[in-house]
Amino acid sequence: MAERESQAARLPGERALSFASLGSGSKGNATLVSDGETHVLVDCGFGLRETEKRLARYGLHPRQLAAVLVTHEHGDHISGVGALARRHGLPVYLTAGTLLSRRLGEVAQHRLIVPQVRFAIAGLEIDPITVPHDAREPVQFRFHARQRTLGVLTDLGHPSEHVIAGFQRCDALLLECNHDPRMLVDGPYPPRLKRRVGGNWGHLANAQARTLLTRIGLDRLQRIVCSHLSEHNNRPELAREALAALLDGDESRLVVSAQDRGVDWQVIA
Repeated sequence: MAERESQAARLPGERALSFASLGSGSKGNATLVSDGETHVLVDCGFGLRETEKRLARYGLHPRQLAAVLVTHEHGDHISGVGALARRHGLPVYLTAGTLLSRRLGEVAQHRLIVPQVRFAIAGLEIDPITVPHDAREPVQFRFHARQRTLGVLTDLGHPSEHVIAGFQRCDALLLECNHDPRMLVDGPYPPRLKRRVGGNWGHLANAQARTLLTRIGLDRLQRIVCSHLSEHNNRPELAREALAALLDGDESRLVVSAQDRGVDWQVIA
């Protein structure tokens, strides 16, 4: 009981839309979203024990989660979902295409979601938005609660008009800044993987992330979290430099999510 109370003290105290990154990169991705009462996990690309350890770091036991939401079936987003859901009896929300990829394993409770059709988990309202990525039916999520909006937007090949329209007027945004094009060209990946990462169905370059931010607008954005940085093809300072020019010298709104530590709870005021 003392351990659980100690963990719970790490959760944001107020009832507000909040989020935290358990870690983001090619070795695993997971994002916590909470409205102060309902907590969900977006993706789980870490093993079961590692996920449990990282959740404890952010003040949560897995059984406090209301659900796991899955964006797509790539291993760095889904490898731990099945084990976590089975061990702790969690429902998993995902598209039919992601389910049919059969990468999830046996899960007793799955809930099919339809892209562009809003659904709710208790007080969280969630829009699953189709993105251009090389998966069977990938989506990213926009969360609404407490009169605030959070966008989780990683794993997309280019800032399509559909994506730009879907993520207008967010109060906070986790945004992919996967690679620097020059580092990708000069890096260790084989040619086929370089073409995939840099293509229209791969991952966002730093400059593409900047373009996307310019198109959706920054007026309401309290926090921008650079996510899914490649350990081989990017550096945190390059991602920050690409976006900082849009912030009129105020980089306090800009955070980089690391693979090993992620980003601590961010409360959207």
